[in-house]
Amino acid sequence: MHSNRHIKSKQRVADYGEVLTPPHIVAAMLDLVKQETERIDSRFLEPACGTGNFLVEVLRRKLQVVQRYYAKSQLDYERYAVLAVSSLYGIDILADNVEECRRRLYQTFDEAYTALFGAKTKAACRATVRYILSRNIVHGDALSLQTVGENPQPIIFSEWSLVSGSRLKRRDFAFHEMVQRASMRELPLFSDSGEEVFIPEPVKEYPPVHFLEIGEE
Repeated sequence: MHSNRHIKSKQRVADYGEVLTPPHIVAAMLDLVKQETERIDSRFLEPACGTGNFLVEVLRRKLQVVQRYYAKSQLDYERYAVLAVSSLYGIDILADNVEECRRRLYQTFDEAYTALFGAKTKAACRATVRYILSRNIVHGDALSLQTVGENPQPIIFSEWSLVSGSRLKRRDFAFHEMVQRASMRELPLFSDSGEEVFIPEPVKEYPPVHFLEIGEE
């Protein structure tokens, strides 16, 4: 049974079914897919992300892996820490949850980054992380597949991939098309491991940009 500290208000529970998952349950659930949480580029989507309890823990685990392999090179650490952040996606119907989720994810990155590199940390790297989080954590309704507001629009997610070393390639996908194609099992493609996957056409593609310049957008 959830304690009251995992409930913001009874009204929000009644209106939105909002109950925040406590940390020990988050950890236990993620341990079931432990190998994926430790892959830097494995993508996670939380369709009712709340304030980010699941996503923050995934990022914490990913950053531990980045530190283990790349702590001796600041540029390598920055590159793969940004990739770890870019692999996380969330949707929430409540605007304050979205802001808090972005803030917590940024803080998780920033604390790890600052602990390693101190005064050598770069404003451009922080700007990149903030921009990616603004794209990846969406104020929307995962049931209607649209944003929330006066003029709802289809939810668009950005896929980020490292190419040519330090460049990030961005492709935007309509969330409703991803859901439809997956449910209809169309466009059979295969990953490097041979696993069948289903990828719709992007609604927009961008030229690769150095990852430290992403925040300039």
